[in-house]
Amino acid sequence: MLIRPVALLALALGIGAHKQTNFTDDKLRHDNESAPSALPIVPESLASLTSVDSFATLSHARFPHHAVRIKKSDFCDPTVSAYTGYLDVDQGAKHLFFYFFESRRNPETDDVMMWINGGPGCSAGLGLLFEHGPCSIDVDGSSLNGTNWNPYSWNKEANIFFLDQPVGVGYSYADFGETVETTEDAAQNVHAFITIFFEVFKQFEGRPLHLAGESYGGRYLPVFASEIYDQNEIAKAEGRPTINLHSILIGNGITDISTLYQGRYEIECGIAALEIPFQQISSCVRMKSALPRCQALMRDGCIDQFDHMNCGAAVAFCDAQLSTAMWESGRNVYDVSMTCEDQELCYAEEAVIRDFLDAPETRKTLGAESPGEFSLCSGIVGRNFVSHLDKWAHHTQDYVAALLERNIRVLIYAGTHDWQCNWIANKLWVDKLDWTGRSAYVKESWRSWHVDGEKAGETKNAGPLTFATVLGAGHMMSPSLLWLHHSANPFIRPS
Repeated sequence: MLIRPVALLALALGIGAHKQTNFTDDKLRHDNESAPSALPIVPESLASLTSVDSFATLSHARFPHHAVRIKKSDFCDPTVSAYTGYLDVDQGAKHLFFYFFESRRNPETDDVMMWINGGPGCSAGLGLLFEHGPCSIDVDGSSLNGTNWNPYSWNKEANIFFLDQPVGVGYSYADFGETVETTEDAAQNVHAFITIFFEVFKQFEGRPLHLAGESYGGRYLPVFASEIYDQNEIAKAEGRPTINLHSILIGNGITDISTLYQGRYEIECGIAALEIPFQQISSCVRMKSALPRCQALMRDGCIDQFDHMNCGAAVAFCDAQLSTAMWESGRNVYDVSMTCEDQELCYAEEAVIRDFLDAPETRKTLGAESPGEFSLCSGIVGRNFVSHLDKWAHHTQDYVAALLERNIRVLIYAGTHDWQCNWIANKLWVDKLDWTGRSAYVKESWRSWHVDGEKAGETKNAGPLTFATVLGAGHMMSPSLLWLHHSANPFIRPS
């Protein structure tokens, strides 16, 4: 079985300046009947979009309060067609920004992938420029446009879009300060966005769709995929087109909070990451004593029965007793083999990416309209989600189990050097996941997988579920890996 970075769909449309295009399930038309006849009534493909200066605006009969604005872009990858734009929601008051890049291999047949970053509150621009996008940030400043072409981008084999969500993240913004504060609410906007895209650009209709992300994506993606699946069932009953959802790919995600602190303890005080534990012995002794109480408080306040006040108190205790030593250690919480650079995300590249995306010339190229300074990770969005205890109030792993029962493929992959959303925590929740394939998965033996003859990690699978570790990788996987710069696909199951 091949688990590959199958691509996602890009949204691109840019005819005429500010023309409003409406379409029903079976028909597309211009709202402005007086529009010049020289303009195409509707773009039959992304290739028909040529303007890099103005947006085309699309709406959908089923989503009267949503619209998509899209234009061609010469950003990042000169070898493919690229597009940027906005999903406007709630009668145009909220605006979600996206980048879309066609596949370098065969955009006419390759799959579609959506990538989101985590946080909550972090921009997909981070994944694009720091991980597996078509271009990487030029830290040295030697390039003419601030980026370097990335030969190992995931659009090597897929059509992929990067989405800044929810509102308030990256270039996404709200006219009147409105916010989205739960994953379930965010899922509705993501579903609308994907539906409008597939309905407009018929060339992608029926293509397999893969949802991918990392970190808080472990919370986002199972909910987003479930929303798409449920809406597909409604669409089937009504005789409407459906989205061909194939899989979700979660890298170093936070999905089941019940295993998080156990995993962090083992990364710091065991040999799950490095050959010799790096945390101070005195801290490890204290943490080992606090862990059972943390787990009991989490179970009573968050898991068995959610109570906002008790769960909040449990989280505060667990963080104080089991996370403080790591934060004070000076190590990179996203890659424990490294020290933390003087940046929010511990990498020097962070400031360069932020300044690049905030530059007026970059904003002009992308058509980005968000007010204020660009931020890679929004503290406001993060605090809003935390105030609702979004990741603690829901059993997100139950969404994963439900998707597996419906034969939606799930890949959980994790770098072994991450502390934040570590591989041990992910292994523990996957092992105990309540679904009909659990017994077969538990019985399956671990096996090594290799890149160019070198061991790159371990993997196991049963049915639609696959788990893979990536040796030496951190939370943001690509920057950690030397072996990633090979032509071999890292998620091919060994024969």
